[in-house]
Amino acid sequence: MRNNVEIIEVSPRDGIQNEKKLLSLETKLELIERAVDSGASRIEVTSFVNPRRVPQMAEADEICAALPRDTNCKYIGLALNRRGFERACNADLDEVNFVVVASDTFSQRNQGTDTETGTQLFNDLAAGVTRPIGVGVTIAAAFGCPFEGEMPLERLLKVVEGCMQAKPFELALADTIGVATPRDIHERIAAVRELYPDVPLRLHLHNTRNTGLANAWAGIEAGVSALDSSFGGVGGCPFAPAATGNIATEDLVYMLERAGISTGVNLEKAIDAAQFIETSLEKTVPGMVMKAGVFPQTNASAA
Repeated sequence: MRNNVEIIEVSPRDGIQNEKKLLSLETKLELIERAVDSGASRIEVTSFVNPRRVPQMAEADEICAALPRDTNCKYIGLALNRRGFERACNADLDEVNFVVVASDTFSQRNQGTDTETGTQLFNDLAAGVTRPIGVGVTIAAAFGCPFEGEMPLERLLKVVEGCMQAKPFELALADTIGVATPRDIHERIAAVRELYPDVPLRLHLHNTRNTGLANAWAGIEAGVSALDSSFGGVGGCPFAPAATGNIATEDLVYMLERAGISTGVNLEKAIDAAQFIETSLEKTVPGMVMKAGVFPQTNASAA
């Protein structure tokens, strides 16, 4: 069992990409600044997609140009196609994270291409990188597809093997629609570990069926080095029906720190950031610790 785990804050990207309320550039930048201030070591700051399809991700280039640079925090941009990958590489970011969807139907809905073509594109793009930028890959729908149903392990491993030809510095498995259980996490992480024992593994978990934190714990048990989460538990995919938010950063930090697992994230500042995003979106967000508070509460009177 690890005694530390890296939390990647994704609220500026996944957290807001499915929201009806469009946040201003200033609000997006303040959210990123709050993530930096909370102690996040890596932040997924935006997605380089067509703003006509995902209007919440407009101003991606402007966001990257205005990022605070007097910090040790690493900034990540998400890409779904060649144009987005090239924009990310030219945006003075530390990492570009490319998405390959494990099922053909969802891949067509999400990126307009089948899985095999997406895998080959990732390999071609990674091979052509000339700038000093980390290239990672996320396998979306790694545990189940909203259109095709169960994701066979053999299918997932075939996609993983295809993507690993590009030698990404990190491999992420995404439970895009929140269907995984801890048993699934253990099984799939173990299967990938057997093939690629040295590649750093990351989990992207959605809490659609209230299994997100249990799956995060299972992931740590299985040896993942990084977990994605989002302030307030906001998030969702515009192209996946009923895909709700990510696991909440403050809930994850509370669970891990109470269990003696270091995250480097300040819980009080994470709660403040969750409250900020709730106010900005003008809606109640799913996070629980932001409502209940930390324990023990030092200012609480005895009953």
